[in-house]
Amino acid sequence: MKKKSTKSKEQETKWEEKVVQVKRVTKVVKGGKKLSFRAILVVGNEKGQIGVGIGKAGDVIGAVKKGVSDAKKHIINVPLTKSYSIPHPIQGISGAAKVILRPSAIGSGVIAGGSIRTVLELAGVKNILAKQLRSNNTLNNARAVLNALSQLRTFNNTAENRDIYIEQMYKM
Repeated sequence: MKKKSTKSKEQETKWEEKVVQVKRVTKVVKGGKKLSFRAILVVGNEKGQIGVGIGKAGDVIGAVKKGVSDAKKHIINVPLTKSYSIPHPIQGISGAAKVILRPSAIGSGVIAGGSIRTVLELAGVKNILAKQLRSNNTLNNARAVLNALSQLRTFNNTAENRDIYIEQMYKM
């Protein structure tokens, strides 16, 4: 009697974790100031699954652990093309941050900055143009990219939503 272990599933999807930002934050309380840490993490498998999480704790290691578990709770699937790009241009918004993502030619690489680059690389996107507008906030920019990537649609998805065959999509 062979028993399937959960380790085989974990080995198939190797999650990479990257710390985007660690900040020391203080809260003023009656006795003085209470010091804690906030960590922003990105978790992805470079095969189209990505999540952004935040963790707060009294020490950095605890904040990172909480951030990883939070990121794994908020994982989304990203549709990638054969050229490891996105299917169409899209905008994402989170708070005051706005992000524009555009597919790019093969070999152009990830043209992005800050937390946007980290999110896109861990999602498995290899060719893309990205621009962050309005806010410079690291967390909001990372969440804006997640918002944009979650809105992406393929021809198959669109045809399925409209209850038509994919051949009809090309004729339109």
